[in-house]
Amino acid sequence: MALLYSAGSAKAEPVAVPGFGAIAPQPAAAPAPARSVTVAGLGTFPVPDGVPPVVGIPGVTDNPAPAAVPDRPTTGERAVRAARSKLGTAYRMGGTGPDSFDCSGLVQWSYREAGVELPRTSQGQLAVGTPVGVDELRPGDLVSFYGGGHSALYAGEGRIIHASTYGVGVTETELGDMPITGARRY
Repeated sequence: MALLYSAGSAKAEPVAVPGFGAIAPQPAAAPAPARSVTVAGLGTFPVPDGVPPVVGIPGVTDNPAPAAVPDRPTTGERAVRAARSKLGTAYRMGGTGPDSFDCSGLVQWSYREAGVELPRTSQGQLAVGTPVGVDELRPGDLVSFYGGGHSALYAGEGRIIHASTYGVGVTETELGDMPITGARRY
């Protein structure tokens, strides 16, 4: 059966077809059901939502809807998770973890936990990766402060995780608490 539409009209109107009478356009097909049933020798058939699973019938297989695949965290999100696990850890100049960190040591350790090797120093970390604007930051992006002398990981929602200084250690603070030099994505 063919549907006929008037030229230039977005709305489908019933059309008189000789020998068939008026044929009304059919509404758009509903989305395919999420599950189906296979009947041996006959084929696979859609099952409407709300119909309970078919069990115990010989030759009939209930095909459940595919399970949703959970989103896999990005490398940056994994680095943030690693850094967050070290909140409260002591600051030590030259510290590379896991018991104490300086700022670049925390960034390097966090990314190593996420499977990425980064340079050891803040300046080295700022020299690699893809530059990103502050308005484009995503969790895990490196944020550099004080002319490239201090590194932190962007944690999302305007916050950073960094190894601050003696007596403070690894902490989470506001992004705007220090003068930003640049940002990188790895």
